[in-house]
Amino acid sequence: MSSITRKEAAQLALNCMDLTSLSGTECDQDIIQLCQQASSAVGNVAAICIYPRYIPLARQHLAAGIRVATVANFPHGNDNIARAVEETRTAVALGADEVDVVFPYSALMAGNPDIGQQLIEQCKQACGAQVQLKVIIESGVLATPKLIEQASRIAINAGADFIKTSTGKVAVNASLEAAQVMLNAIKSSGKQVGFKAAGGVRTVADAQAYLMQARQIMGPDWMNKQHFRFGASGLLSDVLATLTGSVYDAQGGY
Repeated sequence: MSSITRKEAAQLALNCMDLTSLSGTECDQDIIQLCQQASSAVGNVAAICIYPRYIPLARQHLAAGIRVATVANFPHGNDNIARAVEETRTAVALGADEVDVVFPYSALMAGNPDIGQQLIEQCKQACGAQVQLKVIIESGVLATPKLIEQASRIAINAGADFIKTSTGKVAVNASLEAAQVMLNAIKSSGKQVGFKAAGGVRTVADAQAYLMQARQIMGPDWMNKQHFRFGASGLLSDVLATLTGSVYDAQGGY
């Protein structure tokens, strides 16, 4: 299988990017700027990922076709099912297209997989038919291939539309090793589930490695925003510089 060129990787990364602002210190102007950055002359990102309270503001400033993702049970991954479901319902009511919910990974590590199954099933139900559920398994904390695979399978079987590596809020975030386990879990499930690498993907070279790995495991037809996402805040600059040949400053543009 031929490799993906740097420019091809940059274009795919842009089209499959969830441009993210989850610092917790955002203001309205930061969200407006994020919405503006989501569109460029060389293409739009797939989605922006923001806290729920900013969804109505983002809707006013975002170009047509760019989805709005938000988070629930974030970033802690607690095992309070009722709270996670209520946060998901609130996100849907505010107009989210996608909800990235954190799997109760500590409960799984403590030997209780049932909480994760129930939480994801109920959050998926709260999403209804129109809103996608992306499940963050926090692969860097789960650490072992066995636990990463177990969390992935639970999430897939419980109805996840995507499985996602990380919150970006822990010491170890996305890794190619975790991605391989997760992609193989998707492939073996036979289900139409996507994959999202989040946290630490900062350069086109980083993105290229994930894209080539995913294409090798899942095939070339799988390489689109319906199946693959990057959760990134720092990747956009290198992607746009690669595609345009101009240095891009996230604050001021080109």
